Amino acid sequence: MGALRGMKVLDASQIMAGPYCTMVLADLGAEVVKIEKANGGDDSRQMGPYVNGESTSFFQINRNKKSLGLNLKEEEGKKIFYELAKEADVIVENFRPGVSKKLEIDYDTIKKLNSGIIYCSISGYGQSGPYSHKGGFDLVAQGMTGMMSMTGEPEGKPMKSGIAVYDIGAGLTAIYSILAAYIHKQQTGEGQFVDVSLVESGLPWFVWEAAAYFANETIPKATGWRHRVSAPYQALKAKDRYMMLGCANQRTWERFVNDVVNKPEWLEDPRFLTNSLRHENVEELEELIEEIFSKEKSEYWINKCEKAGVPAGPINNFAQAMEDPHVLEREMVQEVDHPTIGKMKTIGFPSKLSATPGQIQKPAPLFGEDTEDILKSIGFDANKVNELHEAGVVIKNDSAVTTGK
Repeated sequence: MGALRGMKVLDASQIMAGPYCTMVLADLGAEVVKIEKANGGDDSRQMGPYVNGESTSFFQINRNKKSLGLNLKEEEGKKIFYELAKEADVIVENFRPGVSKKLEIDYDTIKKLNSGIIYCSISGYGQSGPYSHKGGFDLVAQGMTGMMSMTGEPEGKPMKSGIAVYDIGAGLTAIYSILAAYIHKQQTGEGQFVDVSLVESGLPWFVWEAAAYFANETIPKATGWRHRVSAPYQALKAKDRYMMLGCANQRTWERFVNDVVNKPEWLEDPRFLTNSLRHENVEELEELIEEIFSKEKSEYWINKCEKAGVPAGPINNFAQAMEDPHVLEREMVQEVDHPTIGKMKTIGFPSKLSATPGQIQKPAPLFGEDTEDILKSIGFDANKVNELHEAGVVIKNDSAVTTGK
């Protein structure tokens, strides 16, 4: 059983940041009830690609959860939420600023019903400050924090990251913040409000950049395929394709020079004596290495680096990454049987806990799949559930309509 067995979570979030957070909590054993708006559910259900009318985007980030279709604009819908909130440990939401208060499901309202509630709000800029009223998106955060000015080739156009790093980063920040609050609750019985923003979640990652800026006001620029402070620590072209090489310290550099490229004279070259000098002269160094690398394929150099204890590896596309034998052996690709989609692969759980491993126990739910069971668990009989469904207060699975094409 998972380490978070017994934790009850209401997930009133959608798209990516909040759902990623609650998926990880569910993987670790928490019971997660996904509150989906009556009009179509989580917006990611309308995002392709689709298989048999079901969104595979939704599938990838909502496993191990139950789905309750609930209209929070209706008084009876609010009452259902309140009943569930009384028994919950955690609520996660990513409403636009002010919406939770307007719906009367904000932290101040819920803590009157459950003083031990951990209420996590994920937003673009947080709940205070001059930008708190603005909506937030991953790309906006990448631009605002300077990431896009550092990504891509030197003097090139601003480039975003290949994945939604700020959405996932906010989800990760929410996870460790919730777990810290949960430990505090176990010790004291007290709940608390957890304020997570996309922008702030990513800022602590700029370690090397902050070191340079706060030391001498150096503004980091895009470095393309090269590392910001180390060399050679970058992509280099072999005979067949590019590969990655990482000589992050002097010892590794010496191994590379002596045992990989057989150029001991480089150790005496005044341009390459230290890491700082190698970084200053990286263009010349890169040219010299690629001249040697061009004589053999990348696999040859990667194997030679491995034998010498020099970090190196291929630059894979996503298909190659998902088919890598190491990734497969570590169960980072798993197959789940979905009632509509059928068998579909998904990314596995990244950390390997010996006593309480993360597990994929069920696929992402159909819209409203668990509505009836959840309502029965808080005292509603079948007739009342049908009445609420007919009134549009709740959505049951037998009337759910997929929007896939």
